Amino acid sequence: MQITDVRVRKVTSQGKMKAKIDITIDNAFVIHDVKVIETDKGTFIAMPSKKLPNGDYKDVAHPINTETREMLQKAVLDKYNEAEDAE
Repeated sequence: MQITDVRVRKVTSQGKMKAKIDITIDNAFVIHDVKVIETDKGTFIAMPSKKLPNGDYKDVAHPINTETREMLQKAVLDKYNEAEDAE
């Protein structure tokens, strides 16, 4: 699996969410609305989710192992940091 494109859409509101990201995998599959979240403990990604009737949230798409999650997070945060540096 190869991440072939990462597109950053910055969020201008004041809050923990700093950007929404679209990730293209193998020029064949896209995941929209991955969120970049900044907290006191660091910056991380949150996968797209939907709100359930009971108020909980469930991921719509997500990696099923640590290696894939780390690969996605690195690609997203690298591209996000590039966009930050370009400003």
